[in-house]
Amino acid sequence: MTSVVARRAHVPLPLVVGAAATAWLVAWLVNLPAAEWLAFTVLGLGRGSQLGDAVAFFLYDVPKVLLLLAGVVTLVSFIRSFVSPERVRLALARRGAVPGTVAAAGFGMVTPFCSCSAVPLFIGFVEAGVPLGVTFAFLVASPMVNEVALVLLWGLFGPGIALAYMAAGLGVAIVAGLVIGRLGLERHVEDYVWKIRAGSAIGELRPTLEERVHDAWRSTLDIVKRVFPFVVAGIAIGAAIHGFVPSELVVSLGGRDNPLAVPALVLLGVPLYSNAAGTIPIVEALLDKGLPLGSALAFMMAVTALSVPELVILRRVMKPSLIATFVAVVASGILLVGYGFNLLIS
Repeated sequence: MTSVVARRAHVPLPLVVGAAATAWLVAWLVNLPAAEWLAFTVLGLGRGSQLGDAVAFFLYDVPKVLLLLAGVVTLVSFIRSFVSPERVRLALARRGAVPGTVAAAGFGMVTPFCSCSAVPLFIGFVEAGVPLGVTFAFLVASPMVNEVALVLLWGLFGPGIALAYMAAGLGVAIVAGLVIGRLGLERHVEDYVWKIRAGSAIGELRPTLEERVHDAWRSTLDIVKRVFPFVVAGIAIGAAIHGFVPSELVVSLGGRDNPLAVPALVLLGVPLYSNAAGTIPIVEALLDKGLPLGSALAFMMAVTALSVPELVILRRVMKPSLIATFVAVVASGILLVGYGFNLLIS
């Protein structure tokens, strides 16, 4: 009897997905008027005032970013459930240097990555026999050009900036992987990593469609919970810049007329511990104030790909000389991207 009742009470999957998509669309459409109503009517702040604009920016951007994350990460996680990570690792191990590096950068683009997962991912690639340069292409691309960054950039700035960032980030990852691969730095990986033997092969799992949807939603909740503090902090900083920092100050410090603007922003980004979700709102505010696109992209790349906490985690599997080489190669690529975009887009 219990099983019959449970089956009758079970809501069909298409109905659940349709209701969720409808709720997402309604929330997206009412977000802007709701934020302005809260800021200017409920709180009574002046429209056009520094504080009013900052609060409205914050109230609008927090749900906007979270909606983008929830919607697209769920979709990408569902699609990714059809791809076996083990097969990808083995496929990368069998490719040559150039195609393997390009493929690894592309794989990193659709794989969520943070400093906490750096060590097991690195060891897993070494276990599968993936060359060091190919592994580094993945390590650079995954935090820098993952789907979260691209979705937020697309939603906040449009396809032009999102595609430009994707091309630049993949270029940095591929070149970094090829350079490191040619340098022959395997001896600078910690010795214990090479002694680890790959475990038994993982059997192929064939989850049902409902299980894939459930797992995708669970993965999305996990990602959103992990990045939520960074989202709020980044949007708070962006709101303060949007409302209180004069445009003239941003342009004078980070504009094209300052030849040291790009390296200064890269150095500023390295100590920061954040990710794309927390950094993009700051970039949004800086661009609104007149910061050149190349300088803004360089800052974002430095925060996501060269953060100090991530390098500390990677120290567990890499010797200092290899970490220094990694930083030098990636930083050089980021600087070229920053200066190049500033020259091309005037």
